[in-house]
Amino acid sequence: MLLWQVLLLTGCDYFVSEQQAHVPFYNRDSRGRADTIGKLGTQSISIPAGVIDGWARYIGDPGDFADPKIKAKYQRPPESYDLPIESFGFQYRITDGDIYTSFRQTEEDYRRDNETLIPYGKPFPWASVSVYGQYDAAPLNFNFTLQDDFRVSKEVTNIDYFQQSQPLYGLTVYKANNGIDPETGEPWKSDTLARDKMIKKDQAGNIKTYIKCEFTQYKNFCSHMFYNDDWHIQIWISYNRVYLPQWQEMESNIINILDSWRVSPEGRLLGKQIGKA
Repeated sequence: MLLWQVLLLTGCDYFVSEQQAHVPFYNRDSRGRADTIGKLGTQSISIPAGVIDGWARYIGDPGDFADPKIKAKYQRPPESYDLPIESFGFQYRITDGDIYTSFRQTEEDYRRDNETLIPYGKPFPWASVSVYGQYDAAPLNFNFTLQDDFRVSKEVTNIDYFQQSQPLYGLTVYKANNGIDPETGEPWKSDTLARDKMIKKDQAGNIKTYIKCEFTQYKNFCSHMFYNDDWHIQIWISYNRVYLPQWQEMESNIINILDSWRVSPEGRLLGKQIGKA
């Protein structure tokens, strides 16, 4: 083989390896920390550093309880704005729509609220948010989920749920045995198996929001789930029931937060990121 042919082949190999080792563009905060990147549902996103509670999980990542040998052998595909994100979480402040970010004022606010509100039984204004990308063909609604919950309640505890005549904050409400403990004939003193269930349907009649709330605890909490069709995602929110009247505002604000993290396929921001330090 002639020298020029060797050099040409070597150059091609170098070019291929450079392409394979391509490092994407990263947005960074004021401290130089790189964002977490990937594709959430239908959108490429760049999540500001210091926002995620824990870490982002990508499709294919081993689970928390996977065999350590499997974890050790697993190699995640190279990071890109097309790498599908399975889930991540963050803290959302209900009172003003801001979010927790380390090295921002909200970090100190969150710590202060933990120290001054929770020990004294005062409502905690932060909601835990978990976001899940939806990549299969399953319908983006809770139609089956609600009916299956009713079925399990009946089969396991022999408790029926009944729709209430009056909506609550725009939500259709279902109460276990109409709010009465069948064993005592009095209002429930424990809601362990009888949490209130609330739903909101879209114009097509599909359940897009499903909320379960405690009502007999020292601190009553709500587990709030909703789908977003544009993003193709499911979102879970956990918060003190005192903030239930703001459920629609929470949904809207959380989608606005995600919208602020959208980027072009090359990683260029499409707007001002909420929560950036």
